[in-house]
Amino acid sequence: MNDAEFDQPDFLEKLRRGDQGAYRRLIRRFHGSLVGVASGIIGSRAQAEEVVQDAWLAVFSGIGRFEGRSSLASWLFTIVLNRARTRIGREGRMVALPAILDGAQGGERAVDPGRFLADGHWAESPRLWEELDPERVVGGRQLWEHVQAVIETMPAGQKAVIILRDMEGRDAEEACALLQITPENQRVLLHRARARVRRAVDELTGAAAPARAVARPAVSAPAAPVVRLLPRATPVVRLLAALRLWWTGAGRQPPMKARMAAA
Repeated sequence: MNDAEFDQPDFLEKLRRGDQGAYRRLIRRFHGSLVGVASGIIGSRAQAEEVVQDAWLAVFSGIGRFEGRSSLASWLFTIVLNRARTRIGREGRMVALPAILDGAQGGERAVDPGRFLADGHWAESPRLWEELDPERVVGGRQLWEHVQAVIETMPAGQKAVIILRDMEGRDAEEACALLQITPENQRVLLHRARARVRRAVDELTGAAAPARAVARPAVSAPAAPVVRLLPRATPVVRLLAALRLWWTGAGRQPPMKARMAAA
């Protein structure tokens, strides 16, 4: 079932009738991401689970009032994030919320400046995921399990943003509205989160940071993408595809050197 089908009138009608099969599909699809985003606000996965459980009860009782002005997914995330903020406020931590989501993580750098030439291009093109051994990386979900572990250890704001943008496919405007952050903070948080995942993938695949080069290497023709071997229309496919486009696209734009090194 693709995400667009959750907004179809017949599926919404099943939810309003209390169809257990429809609710199981809804929970199976969104529960993990809802918990991840909530924990990115609260900072505790256990408390995030409680918040999402309460949110599901609110969905069950309030689905009849859902008017379809937004997507069902946006409605779900709004409910969960509002309840996460309420939990923070009840525990007297609301003052700390802006600091959680402002993108400031000390002197963290997204990418080592030594990986660029003077003109801003890559000293050596990053190893692309389509060049990886599918049997070693994709088999047994090794790559996805590794990425999940990295996301779980991210600073709260980075975790919430990368789940919304790259795993759930929310656009920048919606992510800013849901998290109540500025576009600039959203960009910085997403950039740093993607860089963390990229470093983790490099560690898993043995792609070490290259030494500074003196000339731009030739870029070979791409092979069939590894991500095509994974089931389509899932959060992991969205995340890997978004990261690959971000990484390869950034390497083609010299001005990104300063932004990637400083972010």
